[in-house]
Amino acid sequence: MRPRTLTVFDRLDLLEWRLCQRFANLSLYAPWRALLRLSSRLGDWPLWVALIAAQPLLQPHAGPAFFLQYAATGIIAILIYRLVKTRLCRERPFITFVNLIRCNEPARDRYSFPSGHTMHAVMFCVMTSVHAPWLLPLLMPLATLIALSRVGLGLHYISDVIAGGAIGYAFGLVSLYLAG
Repeated sequence: MRPRTLTVFDRLDLLEWRLCQRFANLSLYAPWRALLRLSSRLGDWPLWVALIAAQPLLQPHAGPAFFLQYAATGIIAILIYRLVKTRLCRERPFITFVNLIRCNEPARDRYSFPSGHTMHAVMFCVMTSVHAPWLLPLLMPLATLIALSRVGLGLHYISDVIAGGAIGYAFGLVSLYLAG
């Protein structure tokens, strides 16, 4: 007998695969694919490390405290994310639907649920919205592109991205509450 979560994911996979396939096929257009790849790579870590490291410069009055808050939240989020991802074990779309959904970027691991890229993008946007709201016009479009890139590159289902966003939102709120 298969675990219940796998059955739920099997059903979701079937509901989502055509939409994911259509979205991933948009990456056949080289400029769009290049934008998605760049967004995805920025969401790997460089953008968030830069945001964390810049806190003392961005917020001279509380920068060191924000630096610690962002770094600690990021580390805790990664640990919990990894725990969830390795327990739920949802195969990536390009693995489940081989030859139907193309993978346009190397995957870091085998499993897709939830989207860690989206989780971090939303989490840091939530935190930045309180500490440096003037950065949001730059971060929000980039966070949106990061989320879109995960589906567009064939690495995630739409529900992975939605779940990653919800988890990131929760981490951001909890971090702000605890530091508040």
